[in-house]
Amino acid sequence: MMRGLLIAFGFLTRLPVPRVTWDEKGQAASLKWYPLVGLALGLLLAAVAHVLHRVPVFPMAAIVFTAWVLLTGALHLDGLADSADAWIGGLGDRERTLSIMKDPRCGPAGVMSLVLVSLLKVSALTALPSAWLLLLPPLLARGALVGLFLTTPYVREHGLGDALRGASVTACRVAIVLTIVPTLCFGVAGAVSLLAAAFVAYVWRTACMRRLGGFTGDTAGAMVEMIEASVLVALLIRF
Repeated sequence: MMRGLLIAFGFLTRLPVPRVTWDEKGQAASLKWYPLVGLALGLLLAAVAHVLHRVPVFPMAAIVFTAWVLLTGALHLDGLADSADAWIGGLGDRERTLSIMKDPRCGPAGVMSLVLVSLLKVSALTALPSAWLLLLPPLLARGALVGLFLTTPYVREHGLGDALRGASVTACRVAIVLTIVPTLCFGVAGAVSLLAAAFVAYVWRTACMRRLGGFTGDTAGAMVEMIEASVLVALLIRF
């Protein structure tokens, strides 16, 4: 149990954790812990925002966003950029899209996707009414990852997510429930956030199924970034 938890934190964050063996069984056991990792990230970001509550809003937002990137090692931003380049450059072709995702270079579409998501996040952070609402974007985004693995084929052979297909379905379903319950504890704000996350996840999953017949690690990372940004914006619309 603890090995799966440590692998989840080691993969999704840059927090210092004890070294453990990353075999397929351990990686599969890590999937159910993804929402907990998201909750921990949210707590850390909320703490940073709370400490900086006397700092002017724009510097505060920039520092919180920087902490967000550092804590995750820009893991999902990389997936977003690769997906954007592949979606535009793939021209609707499955194999071409998959091939472009493997290219380590970042093209114009990838750069613009990073700029736009970063702009959305930073601008939303300047107007977020409560630091505690920062728990919701990373929690829901990583809960959505669990749902993605449960419902969607993984199309990249020997990719980073290949071992996660062996995760316990029951444990993952429990993890999704434990994502939804604390979210709804935020009342209307939680419900709005949940709807925004579900909508983005559904639209992106549909696009991935049509283009690729499933998803890859890059498209999963892109989904995380899009859900986090959409939840932040949805919270501003609500308030």
